[in-house]
Amino acid sequence: MNHPIRINKFLSQAGYCSRREADALIKQGRVTINKEVPKMGQKVNPNDQVYVDNKLVKIELKEKVYLAFNKPKGVVCTTNSKVEKNNIVDYINYPERIYPVGRLDKMSEGLILMTNDGEIVNQILRARHHHEKEYIVKVVKPITNQFIDKLRHGVPILDTITRECKVEKIDTYTFKIILTQGLNRQIRRMCEALDYRVTKLKRIRIKHIKLDIEVGQYRHLTTAEINGLQH
Repeated sequence: MNHPIRINKFLSQAGYCSRREADALIKQGRVTINKEVPKMGQKVNPNDQVYVDNKLVKIELKEKVYLAFNKPKGVVCTTNSKVEKNNIVDYINYPERIYPVGRLDKMSEGLILMTNDGEIVNQILRARHHHEKEYIVKVVKPITNQFIDKLRHGVPILDTITRECKVEKIDTYTFKIILTQGLNRQIRRMCEALDYRVTKLKRIRIKHIKLDIEVGQYRHLTTAEINGLQH
């Protein structure tokens, strides 16, 4: 680093966490610059010392790590082991510090990407890019054509209407859905708004990356997969 950068970008470039998570750490007062708690958006200069939870954080030229992980149900997508013992970072126990790209709620399973490349996280999570994410969903009562149609055309949740999406019925209780947005617990909330309850939710694809490993396992992304994430 040879010029000042915002504190959240510094933490993301250091491979500590995503910018979004960095903002949360700053709000919680867990970050200091030269022993002082920074304001949101404050810049870090090349000679400044940045600490998170009293541990020094530096930008080092580390080899970038990109993993595809099949998250089991019950594992939480957080890097904070103080708050959540059954967290994704401890579960994978990778030798270098990595963190999840986005979220998959505790009771859901399937594909989530893990990395130490904060800039790619930023790129994937930007809503305007409309990246596809594909899920298989099981519900408690028989699926009707009306239910599928409403899911496709948008459901009112969280003070908005969900973006139009592709939905396909698989069998009486199961459907496939492809989203291009990532609202909090979106599929579960969409179903609840239409009086359906989700019993199983599995993500099987993010953009061009497909789930092809057993539950609880991870693999490194191929060069082609990594290149595809950058577009």
